Amino acid sequence: MTEPETPEKYLKGYTQALTSACATGRRLTRDELDSLRGQGERAAETGIGLRALIRAHLAAAQAVRRTLAPAAADHLLAAVEQAVDAFAEGHERAQRLAVRQEEAARREFIDDLLYGRSDLGRLAERAERFGLLLSRAHAVAVAQGGSPYDDGHRVTRRVEAALVSRFGDRRILLTTKDGRLICIAPGDQSDVLNFFAKQAYAATGGGRVALGRPHPGAGGVVHSYEEALNALDLADRMGLDEPVLHASDLLVYPVLTRDRQAMADLVHTVLGPLKGARGGARPLIETLITYFDTGCVSAEAARRLSLSVRALTYRLERIHKLTGADPADPVHRYTLQTAVIGARLLDWPNKEV
Repeated sequence: MTEPETPEKYLKGYTQALTSACATGRRLTRDELDSLRGQGERAAETGIGLRALIRAHLAAAQAVRRTLAPAAADHLLAAVEQAVDAFAEGHERAQRLAVRQEEAARREFIDDLLYGRSDLGRLAERAERFGLLLSRAHAVAVAQGGSPYDDGHRVTRRVEAALVSRFGDRRILLTTKDGRLICIAPGDQSDVLNFFAKQAYAATGGGRVALGRPHPGAGGVVHSYEEALNALDLADRMGLDEPVLHASDLLVYPVLTRDRQAMADLVHTVLGPLKGARGGARPLIETLITYFDTGCVSAEAARRLSLSVRALTYRLERIHKLTGADPADPVHRYTLQTAVIGARLLDWPNKEV
């Protein structure tokens, strides 16, 4: 049967060092201090708290005092101060090392989880240590703001505190990756990710949050994470201004861009003639974007563009003349709107595709 760990087991050489130092009034030697630091490290590795260990040291010092002559006892306090300081230094050093190792293990796990590396069975075992059950479906939310965030950033701590306060010990993992906040939660707990989105938006000062769809298994976390990243990228390219993006609402865009060459051909064929207009294609494309975004309501589109309705109508007629497609015609409108979406995704005409 294993003997239980007690603070007294880590006092080896302590009383002898005190007695010897008090006999002559000397300071503790380097070897004695190194031994005490080593004892402190070993005690920390067994999980014994520093307060209990210090109490044991003080109790042992009291016992030593009773054996000392009055002149020698005058040196005891200085020797105890040295000894306890060295022991605590070793204990704290072991604690810091353990924290660094834990942080490194957590970061390695996060990297493997989000990039789909490592054996899936082993990954599932490691996931339980960090509160995830990969046999369930999970969804991932990603938040980005005006500056990069790491695990110790005040924004990260603020969001984490809000999640813990609201949801307690639910199986949620909050972390950071590439300067973004990331929340991983069970796929059937959409309230968690919605709350995370609200808190992250506030904490980042109006950043943007994207939510991936729930997917099962370890590979599902990667899939959902990539969906969220793609949604953020898509929002940048499309100029979407919604603070919270749901990948499920944006599924049409990956479909449209799956065949990049076909989309590029559509853009060139339909919108290419606009490059011949005075001022180039960009003002007319912006006109189409706003016109479609307002549900083809001319008055609202003109207001957003700071134009008169007459000026807007002129632009639409110019587009019709150059492209042969009438924005007001439902059949032509679908082709034009698809081409405009393609132009936004491909950043045309700013970039040649």
